[in-house]
Amino acid sequence: MDSSVLASIATFAAYFVVMVAIGLSVYKRTTSLSDFVLGDRKLNSWVAGLSANASDFSAWLLLGLPGAIYLSGLGEAWIAVGLAIGFAASWYLMAGRLRVYTERATDARSGGDSNSLTLSSYLENRFADRTGLLRAVSAVLILLFYLFYVASGLVAMGGLFSDAFGISMTVSIVIGVSIVVLYTFLGGFLAVSYTDVIQAVMMWAALLVVPLVAIATITADPEKNVEGGLASVLGGVSGGADWSFGDALVPMVVISGLAWGFGYFGQPHILARFMGIRSVKDIPKAAAVSVSWAVSAMAMALVLGFTGAVYFDQPIDDPEQVFAQLIQALMNPWVAGFLLAAILAAVMSTADSQLLVAASALTEDGYRAFVKRDASPLRLVWVSRASVILIAVIAAWIAISGNTTIMDLVGYAWAGFGAGFGPVILLSLYWRKMNTAGALAGMIGGGATAVIWDILDTNVLETGLYAMVPAVIVSLAAIAAVNPLGRTTDQMDADFDRVSSELGTSEPKTGV
Repeated sequence: MDSSVLASIATFAAYFVVMVAIGLSVYKRTTSLSDFVLGDRKLNSWVAGLSANASDFSAWLLLGLPGAIYLSGLGEAWIAVGLAIGFAASWYLMAGRLRVYTERATDARSGGDSNSLTLSSYLENRFADRTGLLRAVSAVLILLFYLFYVASGLVAMGGLFSDAFGISMTVSIVIGVSIVVLYTFLGGFLAVSYTDVIQAVMMWAALLVVPLVAIATITADPEKNVEGGLASVLGGVSGGADWSFGDALVPMVVISGLAWGFGYFGQPHILARFMGIRSVKDIPKAAAVSVSWAVSAMAMALVLGFTGAVYFDQPIDDPEQVFAQLIQALMNPWVAGFLLAAILAAVMSTADSQLLVAASALTEDGYRAFVKRDASPLRLVWVSRASVILIAVIAAWIAISGNTTIMDLVGYAWAGFGAGFGPVILLSLYWRKMNTAGALAGMIGGGATAVIWDILDTNVLETGLYAMVPAVIVSLAAIAAVNPLGRTTDQMDADFDRVSSELGTSEPKTGV
């Protein structure tokens, strides 16, 4: 066994031990569904902020974004710009109101404060929907999208294991999902959030170190001449010297890239951090920590992609492996083992959050809402733990099956959540007169368009426009068109006033 493999094994083993130890440390503190799903709303500013980052940026930040920049150049940077704007806007526009509204909205079924633990239960209580239709539809969409999300994370995790240790993808996926399930099963939301903090630090450190070492190496090597000059670098390996700044300013490229930012308004695993923070007073500090991390990390990922385009004389086979390739080329085995573990951390930090949200939907919005309303707190915790295992097994099966048709649906998930839930949740926080009819229309219209658009655009329209743009437009139009068919109640008005009063804001009682 060579030193690089030994170093990777030792680093991964140490990393896994720490993750499981965190799960064990909070096991006895997890005694209710609120503990398991939202950590009883006790996250401090640092944990909430960094956990939001780690649960969001995943392998996309360390693999996808650098790979896109390496291959296609500066035009792909608009995605990072859009995400930075959207991420900051979500903290500013949604965090405070969502934190208060999910706790204060009157329970649609029993009255009193609802303490909504999931977005589906929040929507039911916010719109006083006693039919359960809104909750059921949103929960089904969450479960379906997250099955594919988790499966895609397991594929990335399996690829990392397979490359590092030379074992099969199937065995790699089984090992990876077992570790994620173990600490999520034990500690729920708190375990996921605490491990996210470590994972966020590892990811940021890796993004800082590798580009610096690569730039220093390139600068010290007189043979590293960039043919074609700056254009060759900014255009990526596919653009070459023929690339110009105008290529990055094509309207469709700019609009599609910026549109990614709207996705933050509807991602349940990120919004859960807003719901789980200790107090509204903690939000400004959490937002500052989170946005600073996100902006700096994405900037370093962009530099990493450009650096890879300069460092490697010949194009690498898989652009998304540019980060891993730089690590292996530049670092000694033990440092490389730590940095490769950072990639694993990126994958796991999103897989665990998505797994927990899907399990929460199955328990809170399925079992508790429609099977056993009066289930004991401890019983609900164990139902949630069983749900974690069930969803993980199904996601692992999808990942192992290698069904590319299914896995292609992962590309729809960000737009699906962003368009299906984003407009509905954002308007629910600020528009007094929004009701169940509008919410249901916006959710179905936006989610369906996000899926259909890619198929239609690929085979017929060929515009290259990201699905988020038409899907959000359809969602907003559906809400505006159908909302007049529904009605608001006096209790909904009272809840709206109560939330606004607690946050120190006000909104006129009249209006559409």
